Amino acid sequence: MTSRCRLVLIAPPIADPDALASVLGDALRGGDVATVILPQGDLNEADFQKVAARAVPVIQEKGVAALVCGEERIAMRVKADGLHIDGPATALREAVEKHAPQLIVGGGNPQTRHAALDAGEAQPDYVFFGKLRGDIKPEPHSKNLALAEWWSEMVQIPSLVMGGLDPESALTVAEHGADFVALGSAVFAEPAQAAQIVAAVNALLDEKAPRFDD
Repeated sequence: MTSRCRLVLIAPPIADPDALASVLGDALRGGDVATVILPQGDLNEADFQKVAARAVPVIQEKGVAALVCGEERIAMRVKADGLHIDGPATALREAVEKHAPQLIVGGGNPQTRHAALDAGEAQPDYVFFGKLRGDIKPEPHSKNLALAEWWSEMVQIPSLVMGGLDPESALTVAEHGADFVALGSAVFAEPAQAAQIVAAVNALLDEKAPRFDD
């Protein structure tokens, strides 16, 4: 059985819980999405919990994993599927030791091969190359692509790589060996088009992305 790079969505910075849930629900009608990551952004803890509590069941109803960024207590309260740790290897290791395998735990953003291997030693469910809001150019960051390509040849732990503003950047990430590609603004810049963009990205990956053994 073979598979290819799958899509992960980074939820947009919408502070209204109902509005965000609606946007995410619409996007997930577009096709295959492995995970939605919910960043806290500028929200305080109480407001972030309200947003997450409304979004998580909408995501899960579509058979998609909902990951809360950073806030372990909120992830537990809202019954998220896991945690995205946007920090150093030490924070990732602590989260894995505390919550795996009950929760999915991944993250990282290592800037060097050495840092990536440190993150990998924590045995997370995935290592993330990039910043959650790092999609500031049409193409993915070249450093993240290079690290992901090296990682895919060396390590079995899945990699998640931040894509760019161009939805077709997902294919570039796939061509560098990543298991998952994260898209944020590429999908949500025009929320009304989110489902169509998700569908188009999946069609592109189905047609052109490299296959790898499960």
